[in-house]
Amino acid sequence: MSDILTRIEGRAGRITFSRPAALNALSHPMALAIEAALDAWRHDPAVALVLIDAEGERAFCAGGDIAAMYHACKAGAFGAARDFWRDEYRMNAKIAEYPKPVVAFMQGFVMGGGVGVGGHARHRIVGESTQVAMPESGIGLIPDVGGTHLLARAPGHLGEYLGLTGARMGPGDAILSGFADHFLPEAEWGALKSQLVTTGDIGTLRGKAAPAARLALVLKEIDAHFSAPDLADIVARLTAAKTEFARETLKTITRNSPLSMAATLELVRRARTSGQLRAALAQEYRFTWRAPEDGEFLEGVRAQLIDKDRCPRWRHTVASQPDGEVTAMLEPLGPEAVIWEDQP
Repeated sequence: MSDILTRIEGRAGRITFSRPAALNALSHPMALAIEAALDAWRHDPAVALVLIDAEGERAFCAGGDIAAMYHACKAGAFGAARDFWRDEYRMNAKIAEYPKPVVAFMQGFVMGGGVGVGGHARHRIVGESTQVAMPESGIGLIPDVGGTHLLARAPGHLGEYLGLTGARMGPGDAILSGFADHFLPEAEWGALKSQLVTTGDIGTLRGKAAPAARLALVLKEIDAHFSAPDLADIVARLTAAKTEFARETLKTITRNSPLSMAATLELVRRARTSGQLRAALAQEYRFTWRAPEDGEFLEGVRAQLIDKDRCPRWRHTVASQPDGEVTAMLEPLGPEAVIWEDQP
């Protein structure tokens, strides 16, 4: 298909996002095509490694095709969104568990669904233009595609901060937070790709010194605020702090969905306890399965992407968010739960 290119070149299976005008937004057919390629190459002796990259300078993949999901759900086709998420999460797990090296070159925007593809690769390369984020709380969703698993592994309580605010990470911050492994100037990516394709050997893969991590300067302050037991206490600590960082963070939090943020906080902490990607994906699916009908997903997408008024009408404030609503969104799904295939 034209939006995603899969082929074998030399010793590499290659997957290339080819939808640059749409910032390489991931659609359901694209997710299925990635999974099909991974399945085809798993036992193919001609393929020594998998290389994932993207056309265009602006984005590796700026997220899932949320607008398409919105229109389907508004028409009552909730199953289309649920099928997409289920198949996407299965594909995310396959990347993380793949028996051959997977190398991702992530330029520009790497958000949401893009993190679900590149963020689970074994070797994650970022460049000077890279901007990584999990901004789902701003559209009434949660950091899914295994995002809560990645956030849970960030130092201290940085994961809670990134999940609740959707803050963007440059290359240095992405490495600090555990969303990337190597920095390499983008002018050198072509030569490295050619080498990997020719040799199929990742043994010579080396990065260079990354730009300074901005978040390293505020890790202590992040831990002081985001170690609080719940969302209301986090807001209370930020309000009392009176620092510039606290003021800016509070401004961001007040724009996001209280339901999404409270659920994100719970999911990141569950993921930190389990330490298992599949467990995190299954937990995330509980929320996303319910989000179109019972959550604030449609209102968040309306405000951010459809009407673009940037004024979502959330049902509650942080202070009035009922605990029971979060609990209900995270209840087990029974027969609707994610069903994993056997993945040797």
